[in-house]
Amino acid sequence: MKKESVINTKKAIVAALFFGAVSFGYAQTENAAAETVATTQVQGTQQNPAIEALKKQIESNPNDTDAIVKLATAYQDAKDWNNALLTWKKMSTLLPDWAPSYYSQAYVYQTMKDDANAKTAYEKYIAAVKPEEVEANKKNLAYGHFFVAYKLQETDKELAKQQIAKSLVYDATNEEAVKLSTFLNQ
Repeated sequence: MKKESVINTKKAIVAALFFGAVSFGYAQTENAAAETVATTQVQGTQQNPAIEALKKQIESNPNDTDAIVKLATAYQDAKDWNNALLTWKKMSTLLPDWAPSYYSQAYVYQTMKDDANAKTAYEKYIAAVKPEEVEANKKNLAYGHFFVAYKLQETDKELAKQQIAKSLVYDATNEEAVKLSTFLNQ
């Protein structure tokens, strides 16, 4: 019983460290988050001339990937997560092998507190990064593997160990990844 208590305490510490490190300062209740999204959609995007101009540009050329990326980013800046997500998904439909669209989807899902879809999007991101792009994507790859490992620790500890090992290959200095690796390998 004492050993189980120690393990549960360690899990709680790892969880606290993880959520503290990746919460991006969005410590809101679900109601407050929903209100923020609704308010932002009314105030931030409908009256945002940059967003409106980009939407018109895309209407005239639905395959303008540069404008689509700018629109998705503008939605994110306005904290209009639903439209940001839809726009990033459109980008990944147009360019299914462009890894940054999946990373951005993962970020949006994570911000929306949808960890299951965030994990899936991080996995798609990891799979989409081409060998010649690895060097430029090391930090994001490290984080993607870290997030996947964290989500797998309860359901598939062996796969979580593999993911955290990959994370540390890309960024051995990430303290949270080192802590999770230590925890998983005990």
